[in-house]
Amino acid sequence: MTTTVTPKTPATPESPETALAPRKWKTPILLGVFALVSLLIFSLRLDPSLTTRIDLNSRTVPIELPPLVLPSMLTNLILSTLMIAFAAYTAKLAYDRKKIPMWGIALFAALWVIALIVWVGAGANVPFVWLLTGTLAISTPLVFGSMAGLVSERAGVVNIAIEGQLLAGAFASALVSSMTGSWVAGILAALVAGVLVSVVLALFSITYWVEQVVVGVVINMIVIGLTSYLYSGLMASNRELYNSPDTYDAWPIPLLSSIPIIGPVFFSHSIITYLMFILVPLLTWALFNTRWGLRTRSVGEHPKAADTVGINVNRNRWFNVLLSGAIAGVGGSFYTLGSVGAFNQEVTSGQGYIALAALIFGRWHPVYATLAALLFGFASNFRTLATQVGANVPSELLSMVPYIVTVLAVIGFVGQSRGPAASGVPYIK
Repeated sequence: MTTTVTPKTPATPESPETALAPRKWKTPILLGVFALVSLLIFSLRLDPSLTTRIDLNSRTVPIELPPLVLPSMLTNLILSTLMIAFAAYTAKLAYDRKKIPMWGIALFAALWVIALIVWVGAGANVPFVWLLTGTLAISTPLVFGSMAGLVSERAGVVNIAIEGQLLAGAFASALVSSMTGSWVAGILAALVAGVLVSVVLALFSITYWVEQVVVGVVINMIVIGLTSYLYSGLMASNRELYNSPDTYDAWPIPLLSSIPIIGPVFFSHSIITYLMFILVPLLTWALFNTRWGLRTRSVGEHPKAADTVGINVNRNRWFNVLLSGAIAGVGGSFYTLGSVGAFNQEVTSGQGYIALAALIFGRWHPVYATLAALLFGFASNFRTLATQVGANVPSELLSMVPYIVTVLAVIGFVGQSRGPAASGVPYIK
């Protein structure tokens, strides 16, 4: 007796399966709110007679460019109209159950940021090059932190301990650089300190199967307490010997650093920022084009399948977690050898958590995570700009800007992100 099986009709765009797909309104609504804020606050509340003067020059560049003078209200009305049109377009895409392009969201964000700058700088001078260089400087440890989270979480280990790794790197680099008088020794010490913190994370998360989020939080608390204790008992008592580190020097690249706008932004930094320029494309290439990258992604997505083809899952995870600590530790040295020039208690100020948010916002991709870190860096630098130009915005509100951006990014776009499938799940053979 034979049984005839009738094949199912393939799904078409008009089939019930496609028609019942849920519409996703979160992004259009969020973009619409941002566009209305730009229209109602950044545009209509401005005095029509005010202009915003954008200064494109830098003190380190001999060539002078004429300033860009924009009518503040008219400029923002045009930008707001474009943003409202794009928000309406995304609503149409959502109604048609189509995917909203990432490049469109990035373009919308750029327009909103320009409108914000024009609003804050209405009737004042905006040092545009300083704003960009400051953003890049603030973003540097964030990028290192997000790259550290990337190599760990792509291998399936949740890394909440980025904050502790950054802080340990900052402390060790300040201490060793002060004692040796060498910033090179300080960077190496930061690398070792980050790896040591990672050993604890890997030991409990991979070997002993302890809940990874809990381990990360506990590590952060331990590092904060330990560095605060050592700072009070050691550094504060003899600052000259233990907390006067040799800091990075700026290395301007000849000729390139003299190009207006581009020169100061990309070719006049310290070694740690140049390392960041190398790290991001290197990780992007390695993650998607090398055997290490393939193994890392496989143990993060499907460790059982990776094991069946001969990949040692836990050894791969151990290596990635240690590499994560090395990257974060080097990034942490920026706080003491680059920006502040000394160690203070909790000098990282929760930047490790913002780096983690940048990683999630960037969908666990090196380039997207870097762009997200730059966004958070801009939000931090913006409050300084607003203070400089004398914007009529409460200082308490300005200090909240980076964290507001973080929350909006997480609640607004994280729903579109999907982390590695096995992230946070210990592998038990």
